[in-house]
Amino acid sequence: MNWDQIEGKWKQVMGSARQKWGKLTDDDLAFINGSRDRFLGRLQERYGLGKEEAQKQIEAWTATVPSTEPAGCAQSPPEHTDAGETAKGAHR
Repeated sequence: MNWDQIEGKWKQVMGSARQKWGKLTDDDLAFINGSRDRFLGRLQERYGLGKEEAQKQIEAWTATVPSTEPAGCAQSPPEHTDAGETAKGAHR
């Protein structure tokens, strides 16, 4: 998942961040609110990490964050296909 997606779905993915970095408080996660720079700063503060190490950890985490979309959203479910065919048929 890229950072734009994480930022837009912060409330859904912050549980994953909490699991990875248990020292981050609810207040920290609310403050971060999807901001990569704020996230970077809080990791440095709470874990005593250098900027490069914190960036590496964030990058590794973003690669593992599961998509929060329900299964099948990436592909149109059969109902949408039927509706599309009906709509096409109505235009004929």
